[in-house]
Amino acid sequence: MPHRLDAALLICWTGLSTGGGLTAAEPKSVDDGISHPATDWLWWRGPSRNGTAAAGQQPPVEFGESERVRWKVAIPGRGYGSPTVVGDRVVIASGDESTGAQSMLAFDRATGQQLWETVVHAEGGMRKNTKSTLASSTAASDGERLFINFPNSDALITSALDLDGNLLWQTKISDYEIHQGYGASPAIYQRLVIVTSDNKSGGAIAGLDRATGTVVWRRERPELPNYPSPILLRVGDRDQAVLVGCDRVVSYDPLTGETIWETAGATTECVTSTLTDGRLIYTSGGYPLNHMSAITADGEPVVAWENSERLYVPSLVIREGYLYGVLDAGIAVCWNAASGEEMWKRRLGGTFSSSPVLVDDMIYISNESGDFFVFRAVPTGLEMLAKNRLGDLVLATPAICDSQIFHRVTDVDDSGVQQEFLYCLGD
Repeated sequence: MPHRLDAALLICWTGLSTGGGLTAAEPKSVDDGISHPATDWLWWRGPSRNGTAAAGQQPPVEFGESERVRWKVAIPGRGYGSPTVVGDRVVIASGDESTGAQSMLAFDRATGQQLWETVVHAEGGMRKNTKSTLASSTAASDGERLFINFPNSDALITSALDLDGNLLWQTKISDYEIHQGYGASPAIYQRLVIVTSDNKSGGAIAGLDRATGTVVWRRERPELPNYPSPILLRVGDRDQAVLVGCDRVVSYDPLTGETIWETAGATTECVTSTLTDGRLIYTSGGYPLNHMSAITADGEPVVAWENSERLYVPSLVIREGYLYGVLDAGIAVCWNAASGEEMWKRRLGGTFSSSPVLVDDMIYISNESGDFFVFRAVPTGLEMLAKNRLGDLVLATPAICDSQIFHRVTDVDDSGVQQEFLYCLGD
């Protein structure tokens, strides 16, 4: 039977503190069977699915709307999904609020020229919250296809396209009752694409055949609203698909859907994507409780430490045994990953929905009003490198690969009219 713990119980395990013998490990790679060119950003949160860019890059530190811009292109419609960079293409999802249409668009990586637009659903797109759109998911690519999730016509539907924009297949995952919005992104593992549809009517996590869309495995989920993507982690020498929220943390075998372990350790509604140091996994949520936890996931699941910080939307990054995050309210924090000890906390300003991207020892993150911060990932204190300006409304997370920053922002004119742009920044 899955192992469970009382979510309300704050457990202090002295043997799991830094002084008690548990030290942070280093993340290991998932054996997903996919080629990972260092020049690409194939899915949500990048090559290691933890917001860390490939090593050795030199993206610009200082930039702006007219500084270090390789190209800038207007995007039709609205969307908060991040760019996906595969080969010579940059791909995003977008929705038309007036018609309910949901589309995929591809741009030439070198010039920004639009290559194609495919209407995946002509109508029926769904959202409620103003911080959501009809297209808040990030596409995943296996190098040959693109996979995208859209909430449409009271259902959650996963679609596959080839790299030229031709629609290959569509599969309904479950009925979907919209609560705030939908933003979970697909995860690719071996021959499967793994998707989730948590919602108040129930929902599922499912593994679909990448070539055909056939459901290979499926597990029903609780009747609760929840928003995170399934995240693939290598923990305890085993690949795991981890899903947080609905008052639990569950690890599934990514090939079969079998439950590996299950425990309390998350609140009801979560948005952030969990990550690991190879021994502990780190989760956070924001409704009805502000909650952050570290759980041992290489054997019996045990809550190693918890706190009540509100890290609801922006996800964490990890480097050399330390966690770095920006609270929704605009406060940057560093924690010891093994013990949960707070190393430093400093206010950046603004509110945040984007997640940070770690490039070697630098963290890139934008607040909702377009201030784009770059600071060092060091446990000794906040070392600010630059504060840039890009856009007036920003909820998407950038993709950083091949020393270039691909970023989706919204400009707002004096009359309140919004126009989205996709930037490529580089030296």
